[in-house]
Amino acid sequence: MLRSLVAYPDDYRAWGIQKMDLYKPEQTYHPPAVKFGNSTTFQDDYVPREIQPRQSFKPSPVIKRSTVPFNGDTSHRLDYVPYQLEFKFSRPKEVYKPTTQPFEDLTTHRYDFQGLVGESAKLCRPPYTRVTQNAHFEGSTEFRESFQPWEIPPPAVKKTPEYVPPTGTMQLNSTSHLDYVPYQTKRVVPIRPVSQKRNDNFPFQGKSTTKEDFPAWESCRQGLIKKQQQIPNPSGKFDGWTTFRSHYVPHELNPTQSCKPVHAPVKSSAPFDDTTMYCLEYTPKKREICPASFPSPPGYVFENTNSRGHHFFRKITPTVEAS
Repeated sequence: MLRSLVAYPDDYRAWGIQKMDLYKPEQTYHPPAVKFGNSTTFQDDYVPREIQPRQSFKPSPVIKRSTVPFNGDTSHRLDYVPYQLEFKFSRPKEVYKPTTQPFEDLTTHRYDFQGLVGESAKLCRPPYTRVTQNAHFEGSTEFRESFQPWEIPPPAVKKTPEYVPPTGTMQLNSTSHLDYVPYQTKRVVPIRPVSQKRNDNFPFQGKSTTKEDFPAWESCRQGLIKKQQQIPNPSGKFDGWTTFRSHYVPHELNPTQSCKPVHAPVKSSAPFDDTTMYCLEYTPKKREICPASFPSPPGYVFENTNSRGHHFFRKITPTVEAS
């Protein structure tokens, strides 16, 4: 049986804590004799003082002109040391010599594909044959023959009662007219000040500083820049032949030889050997019993028990007798 001993009760024991005395001075409350007689901490500690204007550290706007002449020497001018430049080798410009041969404007495409005259392509669409019949066309369909119109009776009309005008005169008094009582009130004086109109007899000048300083520039629309066509348009009748049709060479299709084996069962006269590699190489081992299942395991000697109650055993090593 496993005996577990906890180290907490032995190592951690309760301490006797003594209550500390308060260092706060005892203040006996005395109620005031006058209503709202207790003053606050702010009223006791605050001492009103006069506001003294702070000294202004802003520089004066008066510009002090210097009588010393201006020294225009900069650090670059004082520290600059002129060096003599080395002679730079300049390659002479080659004189352009135009060629005397005429310009050939034939490209690789024009040179290789000059166009071949051939037959026009034939249409693969079947010819359209119009079917003409002398029989009279019947406009009746299967839907019209199956669903004949039904006779629908007219809807019933509800008779409205005859209007009888009321007798007597109409009262035009509403709830507002009967309950409303007019009051004599003064008109509200507007708070907005009266606008003072300026009587200017001179005409309005619609010029501003921007219009006077920035007059409109005369601009003209730029014309279109069209690039000249370098390749001229083809001339002559279009043959309708494409590069694929003119260069296509039909080849005879050879069927690929099948390498798939024939589905024929392989029969053998020898008996079937059902032994596997696992059956040949398997070595049975002896089952060993776990030593922890014994109260005192054989081949082990008890040593000690730790603080948690675990038992430790030591394995017995066999002694070898010296010959």
